[in-house]
Amino acid sequence: MPAPSLDGVTATAQDSAQTGTAQTGTARSGPPTEGAAPPPDRPAGETATPRRPSLSPSRAADFKTCPLLYRFRTIDRLPERRSPAAVRGTLVHAVLERLYDLPARDRTLEAARGLVGPAWEELRADPEVAALFAEGAGDDQPVGPSLEARSLQAWLASAGRLVETYFRLEDPSRIEPHGREQLVEVTLPDGLLLRGYVDRLDVAPNGALRVVDYKTGSMPREAFESKALFQMKFYALVLWRTRGVVASQLKLIYLGDGDALTYAPDEGELVRFERTLQAIWAAIERAVATGDFRPNRTRLCDWCDHQALCPSFGGTPPPFPAEAAAAAGWSTLPVVERD
Repeated sequence: MPAPSLDGVTATAQDSAQTGTAQTGTARSGPPTEGAAPPPDRPAGETATPRRPSLSPSRAADFKTCPLLYRFRTIDRLPERRSPAAVRGTLVHAVLERLYDLPARDRTLEAARGLVGPAWEELRADPEVAALFAEGAGDDQPVGPSLEARSLQAWLASAGRLVETYFRLEDPSRIEPHGREQLVEVTLPDGLLLRGYVDRLDVAPNGALRVVDYKTGSMPREAFESKALFQMKFYALVLWRTRGVVASQLKLIYLGDGDALTYAPDEGELVRFERTLQAIWAAIERAVATGDFRPNRTRLCDWCDHQALCPSFGGTPPPFPAEAAAAAGWSTLPVVERD
């Protein structure tokens, strides 16, 4: 039986306290796919921290990729550089979020183009972003020409083209999102807190859910689809546990090549996925208890800002920040051997 259509629906009641409230937008996608800066797991401008340690899609992916990267981002909270691709992802996400602030009849391509400039002016107020695009700044990413060879106008035009691509994939005048940059969270029976931000949540009159995420890169090859869907299954699990409804459709919109990946999970699959997340969390707790976060060298290391501190590159990690971990709510701290 095909999934119910979710286009043309009207917004339902406001989101419950269980699933959070709509927040200001940002992108959360890291290299090599374009998106926004990986940490933190919250929209720009939100400073509140989780009330206790929690697991998000990106932090779970970090630990699976490299436990030491997880530690650096989540516990040490080491700073990371912004990239032009990441800032472009943030810009495009902001435009698409604000597009839905307009009345349905006004959600035109022309209106979307008009949102690019104001959204950029807000972004460039960030000194880090301004420095990145300062005259003579270079793009040290491993792909693409340097910013020296590209004018800011050309960079903004590239963001505009991604916005234009969106209109080839969806008609925003026929969609009334239930939530945008929606915080969703749930505490599982074993105490694990899951939390994340959904780019867009659509709810049909019959209660059917569609979870939508915008990606400014290209759709992955079939062999990497399961990795791309990890984030979406995470959201589907949280929504199922809070609303009692299995999402009818998970939709990843790839603006880089104008394609979309859709998937319909089932309840049994979400139960199995929940066990996977619990296993990841158990491994994280063991790492915190022992202070043992081992590096895992992969091709993604080319994009890592922490090579100087990584044993895989001859570096030495800083001492485990026990005080910071305790302040973040970790009750199990590393055992320190004393002479």
